[in-house]
Amino acid sequence: MSLMLRALTLCVAFAFVATPATMSAAQPVPVPVAGPPAPPTATRLQARKAIEHPEPAVRRAAVVRLGEVGTMADADRLVAHLRNDDAPVRELAEAALWQIWSRSGNRAIDALLLRGVQQMEARQLVEAVATFSEVIRKKPAFAEGWNKRATAYYLLGRFELSMHDCDEVLKRNPHHFGALSGYGQMYLALGDPDRAQPYLERALKVNPNMAGVAATIQLIEQRREANRRRTI
Repeated sequence: MSLMLRALTLCVAFAFVATPATMSAAQPVPVPVAGPPAPPTATRLQARKAIEHPEPAVRRAAVVRLGEVGTMADADRLVAHLRNDDAPVRELAEAALWQIWSRSGNRAIDALLLRGVQQMEARQLVEAVATFSEVIRKKPAFAEGWNKRATAYYLLGRFELSMHDCDEVLKRNPHHFGALSGYGQMYLALGDPDRAQPYLERALKVNPNMAGVAATIQLIEQRREANRRRTI
């Protein structure tokens, strides 16, 4: 792989392997913000309403609460707030999405998913694949089971299998910017920035706060322009 492609790959490397446990570059740690904490007794519907409040502090609290009690039915609303005019709201919305995406609605399956994440963190990748495969077998509609297995396959260098699982993620969760940026990362690793760029652009369209992805797209375009000039 060329030095340029290595640089491109590194720019988005953490976007794909983000997990709720590690909160990587694709899932920034929310910064402490002023304002009231999320009301512990707020219902999901109350939080959905408060997320549109004109006061940023109220929106922040509502986003945090949706991360705690929200469902996939709330994901579209949180995706919209990835473009909120308040930076902490944007960061908290991203974290809340990861929280919601990682809940299957079944505690036993969630515990199994967490075990697989811990196995990945311990570099027990074959074991993690087996664990995530069990998650998928038990609840195939759960997009994050596919995403985590895609991540494990990626770390094993099994890109074809990882891409297959990314496809399954996107069928179930088209807003999954982690899977989209991961797809782009794999094409970069394969030395194909032209195929990588559309996926990276799709990821950035969903989540414009991914600075590493934006920088990678810029590098791809600069490299393409440099190649064009050399052929003139």
